[in-house]
Amino acid sequence: MSPLSYLKAPFWVLGLAGTDKSPRKNPLLGSETLNSWGLHKKRVKLAADLAASRRARLADLVDPDQRAFFDENGYFLVKNFLPDETYRQLKEEVFNQPFEAREMRQGQAVTRMTLLPPDVLARNAALGQAVRDPRAINMLRYAASQGGQPLNFIQTVLVEPKKVKKKDPQSDAHADTFHATSKAWLFLQDVGEEDGPFFFVPGSHKLTKERLAWEYECSLTAARDKRSHHASGSFRIRADELAALGLPEPKKMAVPENTLIVADTFAFHGRTPSDKPTIRSEIHWHMRRNPFLPWTGGDVMSLPFLKDRGMPLLMDLADVAEKTVKMRNVWRPVGEVMVRSEPHV
Repeated sequence: MSPLSYLKAPFWVLGLAGTDKSPRKNPLLGSETLNSWGLHKKRVKLAADLAASRRARLADLVDPDQRAFFDENGYFLVKNFLPDETYRQLKEEVFNQPFEAREMRQGQAVTRMTLLPPDVLARNAALGQAVRDPRAINMLRYAASQGGQPLNFIQTVLVEPKKVKKKDPQSDAHADTFHATSKAWLFLQDVGEEDGPFFFVPGSHKLTKERLAWEYECSLTAARDKRSHHASGSFRIRADELAALGLPEPKKMAVPENTLIVADTFAFHGRTPSDKPTIRSEIHWHMRRNPFLPWTGGDVMSLPFLKDRGMPLLMDLADVAEKTVKMRNVWRPVGEVMVRSEPHV
């Protein structure tokens, strides 16, 4: 490590009290000595305890039966989420016009992000209604154990196994980070078992003593791991390790269109590999805040002048960082394209 790197030390320390998760990027998080003393283990445990406390205060946001199912399994699943006419109009708006988009390639898979700033939502009534649906947002809040405003966009996943042989890293069972966080998908087409569906390990959102021991063992070697996502704090888990933790096999989420899934992605999940070309579009939400906040309010992105601008602002900031400090933004702009058109990256 160069001497200049130590100028970042204050940021490494601050990162311990926030969402920093990468053992490779933050030497404190990657320290075998500190983790042998329990640094990562204590962060995971404290985050889980605070998440449980916040969830208890958010419990009234969601239906009691749905909440009981989530508490046991780690996800919500609601079929026929939108009224038929609203859903029909939503599909017309999404699929019959071009939108400004960005794309990211990960092996065989290209993920297209169609941004949804306020002017786009204002022109598309059903899209605006779907994205702002209070039921979905409240499930996201409960799953993330946080109040506030989730990020949103249209996500299209295009998988090209015949063109590209390199593995999609999202096909490995993994946890997104070390604490409760939520993602949601409102599927805009039927998703069959051979269509590369989302998979989820039911019950793996719970911090059991076995999971905590597994987190501890991962923390000792993650910084040196050859799997870049694992080394960046999105720990990967093998099938035999799932069994050793007393967890079931992953469940493929083969669902009909107009199904909403909201999941705590501290749980193990991923994208099922497919041998055939597949394309899947969905309204996508994502919510992640500082896991060490004891309160559920105080979200800056909920302010009126920032609401619904979260993802566009993040992309603008990432573009500025690329130009000024050469931090490449993996989301490449591709102009105005149809949601289900061929990939451009």
